[in-house]
Amino acid sequence: MNEQLKKIIADSNNIVFFGGAGVSTESGIPDFRSVDGLYNTLYKYPPETIISHTFFMRNTSEFYDFYKNKMIFLDAMPNQAHIRLAELEKEGKLKCVITQNIDGLHQDAGSKNVLELHGSVRRNYCMKCGKFYDVQSIVNSSGVPKCQCGGTIKPDVVLYEESLDGEILEKSVEYIEKADVLIVGGTSLVVYPAAGLVNYFKGKKLVLINKSTTSLDNRADLVISENIGKVFE
Repeated sequence: MNEQLKKIIADSNNIVFFGGAGVSTESGIPDFRSVDGLYNTLYKYPPETIISHTFFMRNTSEFYDFYKNKMIFLDAMPNQAHIRLAELEKEGKLKCVITQNIDGLHQDAGSKNVLELHGSVRRNYCMKCGKFYDVQSIVNSSGVPKCQCGGTIKPDVVLYEESLDGEILEKSVEYIEKADVLIVGGTSLVVYPAAGLVNYFKGKKLVLINKSTTSLDNRADLVISENIGKVFE
């Protein structure tokens, strides 16, 4: 781990981590915007159209074809970043993980306080009666997953055109405002409103870990342009 980062972590007991797709790519989950990401694979419609609310409502069967193939990665395992963050929480240093990812890998690694801005593939609900279904029931279904009541099951994932959960946003702002260290990792900070959360940080040290440059590089106290898993290793 970078020596400067080691010192920042050693000196703080109020760290918040804010992460994006880059945290999961090293676990084999493709990110949306990279060269080999989902935006560059060929489908009849662009991915951002397929995972929109309108498309889900109008073309539910095609939505699920894409969703089951390209959004659920049950074999993915937590990497060094997930594992180290969980350890930092256990040590009482890390107060919260705020993630844009929907894969549940932070929880698999042992993190307890995880705020999922964009929901999770692991939670699914009947749109009619609200009954809960786990990810396995989605994967094992053929065609459109249906509830016992006949209603359509929808993943608890924030689709395009849908707004983020207000309560989760509020909690995220609260943690970021109170933190004295904010580590932002694996995100190019282009997806709003999530990216705007960083602006609430008033603490001492802002650390950015991302392979490409971000709009906040000039504001950060430490910028590390490397794979986040490698950094935390």
